[in-house]
Amino acid sequence: MAGIFAYESSEVDWCEDNYRHSETVVEYFNTVSNGVFFVVSPVMLYLLHPYARERNLAVHLVWIMMIFVGLFSMYFHMTLSLMGQLLDELSILWLLAIGYSLWFPRRHFPFFVKDRSSFSRMVLVITVITTLSSLIKPVANAYALNCFAIHIIYSLGVEMGSCTNPRAMRLAFQTIGLWVLAISCWISDRFGCSFWQKINFCYLHAIWHVLIVIATAYGSTLLSYLDANYEIPYSQPVLEYWPCDSWTFGLPYLVLKGPIKTKKGC
Repeated sequence: MAGIFAYESSEVDWCEDNYRHSETVVEYFNTVSNGVFFVVSPVMLYLLHPYARERNLAVHLVWIMMIFVGLFSMYFHMTLSLMGQLLDELSILWLLAIGYSLWFPRRHFPFFVKDRSSFSRMVLVITVITTLSSLIKPVANAYALNCFAIHIIYSLGVEMGSCTNPRAMRLAFQTIGLWVLAISCWISDRFGCSFWQKINFCYLHAIWHVLIVIATAYGSTLLSYLDANYEIPYSQPVLEYWPCDSWTFGLPYLVLKGPIKTKKGC
């Protein structure tokens, strides 16, 4: 049991040179780049709070889980331990499960699922089974997670087919573009390491961390916008960007222009 906590007990080793910048941190830049999770996540929690309060406070679980993803990823790259790998990958799995439960369109539910509560329970069961299965072959987990991400991109494309809002369309293209750049960095670092070592640039996985957090911010806001239009259309959601709405790039969020029906507590 103690072996899974040991340094470099994982079968996965990324392209960055081990122990090059620290005697206690195996992959220094892959570790510190996770700091972006702790910067973007609290901001997104704040920006999406009006939507979460009106729709479902469980929306906040997405960005709370993103903080845990950053924490576990930092631990993994610091140690390259098997436990770090499992915590990193399983936290991503549960993050995806939360997103599915919250935002998967009701009109695309399987015929035997009647409401979102039943769908969420089904997702929970599948996630628990996948969690247990992932312990058998941990090295395959990352590829399975990327397959889930591809399905999310596909589902998003289907939903955007009926969208006419130019801001939403722009956000969709930005989301897909960021995801393509991110996954390209991940694949290139994994399979083109010899080339990057020759030119002494072994930081693509660190860049992946930055890009995937931003892509998640864009994607989750777009999904929130589509969900709000379908589930709470009276709120009249509008897409804006922080810190300045006129910027080409920023952190997107929802502004609810319509009447708010959330009841205030004591």
